[in-house]
Amino acid sequence: MERFRWWHIPDVLPIEAELFTVDAWTAAMFWSELAAGHYYRAALDGDTLVGYAGLALSDDEAWVNNIAVAGAHQRRGIGAALLRDLLDHAVDNGVGTALLEVATDNGPAQAMYEAFGFDGIAVRRNYYAATGKDALIMRARLGR
Repeated sequence: MERFRWWHIPDVLPIEAELFTVDAWTAAMFWSELAAGHYYRAALDGDTLVGYAGLALSDDEAWVNNIAVAGAHQRRGIGAALLRDLLDHAVDNGVGTALLEVATDNGPAQAMYEAFGFDGIAVRRNYYAATGKDALIMRARLGR
């Protein structure tokens, strides 16, 4: 795992398209995240980017902005490693709460988040504008 840099952006776009189809982030959205100084990580298999994740910190909470692993590389612990890295970064920066949104129909992702102590706290109706899907807001209390 390494720091996500601008040169990774072209490599994440096919993963975005594969996993999120019409709700995929654009290159400009990733550029904006990096310009804002958010914490982003890239998971590599050799020289191939296979996953990525991003976190935004505020004074008292962290938001997992995105986490994705290419379909051919899922179920190998990459998503969990990325999430652990993000949460460790939040704790290292004194943040006590992490939040995220996940599609209500994405059971595997929800199960992974629950394994890290996240609980569903609310639903955002029609959160994914292109598809009209709802998002479950999940929260975890952090600390060592």
